[in-house]
Amino acid sequence: MHTKQTVRYLCQIYPSGNEYYYKEEIITHDSWDNLNSLQWGRRRPVTKQTYEKRRKEGYRVHKAYIDKPKGKLLHFPVSKFGEKKETNN
Repeated sequence: MHTKQTVRYLCQIYPSGNEYYYKEEIITHDSWDNLNSLQWGRRRPVTKQTYEKRRKEGYRVHKAYIDKPKGKLLHFPVSKFGEKKETNN
């Protein structure tokens, strides 16, 4: 179980209005005494309720507004790949 000092909760808000919630924990590759071996672990998805609950409990939280340009739509013409050609034999 991680403590309030070794875990943080993230909220990413996109221009579309979508919000994604994650939890990150500090992990070590050697020992807790070796500060060079500490890093944030993999982001794990959590619910909005968990994020809000932990925020009220005093855990470290971070909101990030992601302002990335929208993706380009690529047009792929419909091909007749599935149709069989007739052969005259």
